[in-house]
Amino acid sequence: MKCLRCKQDNDRVVDSRTAADGTVIRRRRECLACFLRYTTYERIEDTPLRVIKKSGERVRFERERVLAGMIRACEKLPIKIEDLEAATARVEARCQEEYDREVDSSVIGSMVMEELRKLHQVAYVRFASVYREFKDVSQFLDELRPILESEKDGRP
Repeated sequence: MKCLRCKQDNDRVVDSRTAADGTVIRRRRECLACFLRYTTYERIEDTPLRVIKKSGERVRFERERVLAGMIRACEKLPIKIEDLEAATARVEARCQEEYDREVDSSVIGSMVMEELRKLHQVAYVRFASVYREFKDVSQFLDELRPILESEKDGRP
């Protein structure tokens, strides 16, 4: 750290304390050349997760948008908002863990579909029909076939 007065890069830390709920470290420093004391703050660099949309545009990840999509898929179904919020939190956590800075929107869509499939089959199919942009009934039936077969076999 360069001294404000003499511009020397030779100092020592006199005191360190946490600040702002433990998210910042406040350091008192002393220049060893001119003995000026000054304060610096150290905080974690926040690099927000970005979403790469189909168009190639990059936008900030917004958990509210994920939740809104899930709520739309679950309209008039007996699903608690708490369950949807928990599913949204799981999607967000996975994105943060598995992707450093950028995640493709198709990956997020697949994660949302996984979560909705666990919650309610109708919500899953509703989301899939919009997300996958089915062009005809045969594509819709292709998506339903695994669900129907798992029910026939007694699997959830």
